[in-house]
Amino acid sequence: MRNRLLYILFFISATSAFAQTPDTLIVEQERVLVVKDSLQPPVEYDPLAPSRAAFYSAVLPGLGQAYNKKYWKIPIVYAGMATGVYFYMRNDDDYDRFRNAYKRRLAGFTDDEFYGTGSTPVISNDRLIDAQKSAQKNKDVSIIVAVAFYLVNIIDANVDAHLKQYNISDDLSLSPKLDADNSISQANYGLSLKFKLQ
Repeated sequence: MRNRLLYILFFISATSAFAQTPDTLIVEQERVLVVKDSLQPPVEYDPLAPSRAAFYSAVLPGLGQAYNKKYWKIPIVYAGMATGVYFYMRNDDDYDRFRNAYKRRLAGFTDDEFYGTGSTPVISNDRLIDAQKSAQKNKDVSIIVAVAFYLVNIIDANVDAHLKQYNISDDLSLSPKLDADNSISQANYGLSLKFKLQ
């Protein structure tokens, strides 16, 4: 059992040497030279950037995406909102047509567009009532879609501004850590994973 633990610790320590991928690696007679990439300056954290981006998107949809320099998202925001508005207007026109035809039939007229040319209507009064309900429901869904795209626009600008400032490092190494507990006389073996994000 003890040999197995030693083999496991040896394996972990051997693999931790290969866990990193340096930018430049030059091997010369058992010497390793690692050259770090220092072309990118460190990004300063601006705690107000996410709220600023969300405010810009709330005032004018797509402005927060422009602030985050994600210009390709702006047409998606406007296409989603325009789709919701377009279908709202279309369903509103259909609702008005069905309602006006139904009102004319209640008034005794037989000249609406859904009546047809014969003495019996092509579309019945009950069907006109159902069509009005369906058009009203579709109007409500269209408004919900437009508002959802507006809200997603604000949330996306906020989250993107947060992630834009998130700094990660290439240093993701695994190294064993052996702690000796002096209070008891037995050896304790443990393993810890340690990684840096900066």
